[in-house]
Amino acid sequence: MERAVQELRSFLNEKMQLVSLPARHKKKLAAYYYLAGKLEAGRQYTEAEINDILDQWTVFHDPATLRREMYNKRLLHRTRDGGRYWKEEETPSLEKLIEEYI
Repeated sequence: MERAVQELRSFLNEKMQLVSLPARHKKKLAAYYYLAGKLEAGRQYTEAEINDILDQWTVFHDPATLRREMYNKRLLHRTRDGGRYWKEEETPSLEKLIEEYI
């Protein structure tokens, strides 16, 4: 998580909220990783709960895009109907995530 914060320093405000989504792919991955770190592993969330958490940690409030990208990068999992979301107990490191998607 500390590496993600370092990567995102210029994108975080004093409350540690993302003020914008980075344009560079590597920093975007760090942003998704940072947000996934705000979720409790193994706990199931409703879509509304995920939206609330993402809105709490961003100022640009685009939870649908963030949810989709976190799901696409396997940082977030969901049921087929999208009714429940969760983060696995084992999350890859930021380095592995970057290696896989860059």
